[in-house]
Amino acid sequence: MPAPATPEVFVHHVLFYLPATATDADRAGLLEGLQKMRAIPAIQLMHIGTPAATDRAVIDRAYAFSLLCLFASAADEQIYQHHPLHDDFRNECAQYWEKVVIYDAVSAA
Repeated sequence: MPAPATPEVFVHHVLFYLPATATDADRAGLLEGLQKMRAIPAIQLMHIGTPAATDRAVIDRAYAFSLLCLFASAADEQIYQHHPLHDDFRNECAQYWEKVVIYDAVSAA
């Protein structure tokens, strides 16, 4: 019996790096902006995190916040990209980070 097909999933993972001069208010502003995007209907699952206390040479712990979003399809991720709440987030919160790294992935099989 063949294995069931893997459902299409689009993963959008964003790491936000703040400048060394970032204040607690800057962190709070970025977190508030991230939380507002929970209202975007195309997002199936959203996780906002901070670096775990793990300590191995291969782990990047220099970022301030991680945003992980799962979408049912690449088309849904595009809806998110063009949603007014996502536009507001970029416009209002870009002041808080100095670097953003994005990893987008689709199901391998």
